[in-house]
Amino acid sequence: MSLRFRYRAATPDGQVMEGVLHAPSRQSVLEELRRQHLYPVTVDESTPTGAPRGGRQLGRRAAVTLWTRNAATLLGAGVPLDRALAFTAQYASHHGLAETVRQVRRAVQGGASLADALAQHPRYFDPLFVAMVSAGESSGALDVVFVRLSEHMEESAELRSQVLSALLYPALLAVVATVGVIVLLGFVIPRFANVLADVGGTLPLSTHLLLGASALLTKAWWLWLSLGAAGAYLISSALARPETRRRWHAARLAWPWIGDLELKYSTARLARTLGLLLKSGVPALPALKIARASATNLMVQESVDRAAAALAEGSALAPSLAGTLPPLALQMIAVGEESGRLEDLCLRVADTYDGEVRRSLRTGVALLEPALIVIFGALVGFVALGMLQAIYGINLKVS
Repeated sequence: MSLRFRYRAATPDGQVMEGVLHAPSRQSVLEELRRQHLYPVTVDESTPTGAPRGGRQLGRRAAVTLWTRNAATLLGAGVPLDRALAFTAQYASHHGLAETVRQVRRAVQGGASLADALAQHPRYFDPLFVAMVSAGESSGALDVVFVRLSEHMEESAELRSQVLSALLYPALLAVVATVGVIVLLGFVIPRFANVLADVGGTLPLSTHLLLGASALLTKAWWLWLSLGAAGAYLISSALARPETRRRWHAARLAWPWIGDLELKYSTARLARTLGLLLKSGVPALPALKIARASATNLMVQESVDRAAAALAEGSALAPSLAGTLPPLALQMIAVGEESGRLEDLCLRVADTYDGEVRRSLRTGVALLEPALIVIFGALVGFVALGMLQAIYGINLKVS
């Protein structure tokens, strides 16, 4: 089956061209373009009417990732920076990003460096992005830096997507089951209670418990709502205080399984960011300070602060991070420092712990799903038992 693909590609002399190809898959289109010595920028499957599906608006993070990949492709093909910025601004998949890139282009035309121009828009370009671009400009390898940035952003997006996908089904199952139980207790059981009150008689214990839970939910709903609002306010107020947030983050790391998973996730992000910065030519101390923000846990961030202070005094990096990061990560960082391959070992640490996070999530979800089914099945079964026992008692009394 042949599909219709619309493409934009750069020629070896930097010109950008568009066209349509019929091929069985997107990979076939990419191979054909390379055979024609063209550098693909975008390849989108077209609808039968010829409107490209890629015209839809993407989210901000996804749009920046796509923009970075397109810029890397154009710069790698030898397209001048000004033309690459103009092209990617014209075809950006996010209105805000398109305007931002136009402002960046005007700033570069006015004599600013690309890194300085990007730094004026932190909503779209974080310190890691700016630092790597600055290093790429200094070394004359801006195209290589953009490739690394795009790969980093795509890998991060893939990991986030896998985490969310793994947690989606258990969360959906919990929400549906909770709503079902609330509907039973809030609407079905009260009507059932009226029937039992008319019939009278002695009710079994399970039915008494069921009616009590229903009354607690329906007659004191305002109390539960007030408690929920007060709890949300108190928790948000408490977490707004730095010391409380610090204790909360420290406590999370001590939780079984969850703490280990969060530490591995933070370690992977920290190591990948540090490795990318070092590989792009950023000095170790500034790279470590920028990589600090990628860690998701305050305790890990504090450990990085201590390591940065020790590194500024001439100490080694690995011993300064001891006590927070996992032992394997510390050992690999130490080997990297000793061998002069710290950037490569940091990236290997990131790959290792990314893989462990994925495996832990798969294992945890595989255990969580049947546990949730059993728990909510037991709740629904108890509700059904209480109703059936009461109905059976009524039938006996009538007969």
